[in-house]
Amino acid sequence: MTDALVIVFVKNIKLGTVKTRLAKTIGDYGAFEVYSELVKITEKATEALDIDKRIYFSNAVVDTQWENEFKTVQKGIDLGERMLNAFKDGFQSGYKRIVLIGSDLPDINSTHIENGLDALKTNDVVFGPAEDGGYYLVGMSKMEELIFKNKPWSQANLLELTLQELQEKQTKVGILETLNDIDTYDDLIASDFYKNNQKLQEKIQQLND
Repeated sequence: MTDALVIVFVKNIKLGTVKTRLAKTIGDYGAFEVYSELVKITEKATEALDIDKRIYFSNAVVDTQWENEFKTVQKGIDLGERMLNAFKDGFQSGYKRIVLIGSDLPDINSTHIENGLDALKTNDVVFGPAEDGGYYLVGMSKMEELIFKNKPWSQANLLELTLQELQEKQTKVGILETLNDIDTYDDLIASDFYKNNQKLQEKIQQLND
């Protein structure tokens, strides 16, 4: 699929800057451990894909992650502008179908990403909704800048509002299955990712004893 591109947005795994809402409960070290595991899951999900990838780090490129892939740093003032610029770069490079994912999803796998790209064969835009009202995946087969402008980032009405605006423009939108990302302690302990990861549970318990 040479006309397809997967963009991954990764926060640099730095103590005190990742999963800050989660850190309020389990501390900075605990949040650091959780996010490190989530990034590994994202890396595994994208590794399985025989599709071009571009990895956008929040602050600095990390050589040990996503080896042999195109890596760069996000550009822009807020999340919307950073995502918009990444899509612009992709379309300017000649890609026809582009999906962007974050790196904090415990349940993401390569099928979700492939489904997103497939949906773009018949839709202008695709979203993978997150349970908190945002989305874990956004994709486009043509540029829709309104998705990224004047949006309530991290708010529960983000996707709803975005879909309303696209509907008014009569944009064709595909919706994938809903997944839960991990922002809070409740999200964490409810997830199979945590329940099935004995090592992570022990680390977090040790840190909080």
